[in-house]
Amino acid sequence: MPSNDARNLLQCAAPTAAAGVVAVAVSGVVAGGKGALGAAVGAALAILFMGVGLYVLQRTAKTLPQLFQAMGLMLYTAQLLLLLIFVALFKDTSFFNARAFAAGLVVATVVWMAAQARAHMKAKIFYIDPDSEKSEKPEKTGSPS
Repeated sequence: MPSNDARNLLQCAAPTAAAGVVAVAVSGVVAGGKGALGAAVGAALAILFMGVGLYVLQRTAKTLPQLFQAMGLMLYTAQLLLLLIFVALFKDTSFFNARAFAAGLVVATVVWMAAQARAHMKAKIFYIDPDSEKSEKPEKTGSPS
């Protein structure tokens, strides 16, 4: 993974992991051990889904830039639908607290999206490729006088 992509992933994953830790602590206090486990699973699932989505989106931007916007919209819709499916599947589980799971999932997802928007706004992205200017200029032919 190029350093730009890794930096973008880190700028999204670090605040999300911190929010996940806070969600685990709050859920542990409110709902006990099952609450902490539920929030941890929810935050980990959100980081996994969003991280894979960001990786796929960055690969699409490099290989098929004309599909970038459509792929981004489709990807975010699919991610949110899959996360909703996970919440629906685990709503009656006894392994962990389902409310803490949903809260951890939602908090981590919102923090990831906010961090990704911030990372994109802070990124220095060229609108024009500076190297293409040099290669498109015709070379001077003829006498130097």
